[in-house]
Amino acid sequence: MLKDILYRVSLTSTTGDMDQGVKDIVFDSRKVSEGCVFVAVPGTQVDGHDYIEKAIGLGANAIVCEKLPEQLRDGITYVEVVNSARALGIMAGNFYNNPSEKIKVVAITGTNGKTTTATLLHQLFMAMGYSTGLLSTVENKINETVIPATHTTPDSVSVQVLLRQMVDEGCTHCFMEASSHAIVQERIAGLNLAGAVFTNISHDHLDYHGTFDEYIRAKKKLFDDLPKDAFALINGDDKRGAVMLQNTKAAKYNFALKSPADYKAKIISNTLEGLELDINGKLIWFRMIGAFNAYNLLGVLGVAVLLGEEEDEVLRELSGIRGAKGRFDRISIAGITAIVDYAHTPDALDNVLKTINGVRTGVEQLITVIGCGGNRDKTKRPVMAKIAVQESDKAILTSDNPRFEVPEEIIKDMQAGIGPTEMRKTLTIVDRREAIKTACMLSQKGDIILVAGKGHEDYQEIQGVKHHFDDAEVVIEFLQQMTQN
Repeated sequence: MLKDILYRVSLTSTTGDMDQGVKDIVFDSRKVSEGCVFVAVPGTQVDGHDYIEKAIGLGANAIVCEKLPEQLRDGITYVEVVNSARALGIMAGNFYNNPSEKIKVVAITGTNGKTTTATLLHQLFMAMGYSTGLLSTVENKINETVIPATHTTPDSVSVQVLLRQMVDEGCTHCFMEASSHAIVQERIAGLNLAGAVFTNISHDHLDYHGTFDEYIRAKKKLFDDLPKDAFALINGDDKRGAVMLQNTKAAKYNFALKSPADYKAKIISNTLEGLELDINGKLIWFRMIGAFNAYNLLGVLGVAVLLGEEEDEVLRELSGIRGAKGRFDRISIAGITAIVDYAHTPDALDNVLKTINGVRTGVEQLITVIGCGGNRDKTKRPVMAKIAVQESDKAILTSDNPRFEVPEEIIKDMQAGIGPTEMRKTLTIVDRREAIKTACMLSQKGDIILVAGKGHEDYQEIQGVKHHFDDAEVVIEFLQQMTQN
């Protein structure tokens, strides 16, 4: 009944039959069918309140909204709520019998490392014999069954549907990314979280949040909303990590490489082959590379132990795991090493380039191919170009996903961060395929090519159309051609 799925929703007023049955919960008026509840959610592009009449015409017999229409229709139930986006998540949870109360859900937030951390946790718990779910940028998974992902965090109804499927298929754990957009838009409302992880925070998404302080507050909200029986695990080396814990009711823990922490490690060696860490006096070798992955591995260790697993078993299984697709993927052909990475923020790009520079001998060239996405935060474009040029021997500026922007204009924004002397080691090639081809042609045996920005993505979005494009495929194609010439 309608009144049952409104349990725990903050109501302002109700009009009509609260005892009626509910066939479905819908927030997209195009998906309305007879006997469903339509939840009018204000969005960044459109406002669901403008579609209430359309929803009624299509058969919705109950409307949940923040602002009642001027005229109420006879026979229609109206529920006025404080926050309809939050109400949608709570209602969806109730409608699907609150699956997050029957599975341990851990949310991971931060600018970088969300996908790697969530993917490592999924792989780890699968390896330890658990039935496990994953909600990530790359893909959603129920055990090994892949369900394609369209957003970092799905809408709140889809989250509940996926969790319901996981519970029905026997999953005991689910690891999910929680983007700042999703947190602010209440896409994780209605979830009962076992814990949350903060990886780090740096410049990103200011086109949406407006200021860095608002971006921090968005991340912090995840921890503010945690229940007291959950855990809050943060990167203790990030100066904003402590901010995340200020108002949380959850048990507080941290991980670090540099400062005292509950979960601490020391990097013993870092090469293109892997990473050796000292963790509590145990020397463990991992297949992953770079200090940023040492943090990701520590976060995973902390989560697993906090969920009741034995540290030794966790480390043993973690040492054999490869990580997420498109995160420092290494390709080696004809003595040339190419690295494909999703780095699309200044901090992520800086981390990847510093990692490469930390393991190279110095005699080889480092050639970086980099673009910036269209219709996204413009302020990071010159910063990313500057990092790419300063940390590389050659930098090729190109297209990423231009979306509805002109690629040449995006590249012009990037060039604003490059000084006159640095322009001499910079090329501009708008076509991404040609840019990668040029990087391969310029490279010699022993050299390193970094293709950054798209990672796991197998498309390029141009004027609203997604064209197949996979950085790794293109790199392999051209490097193999070079071996045949």
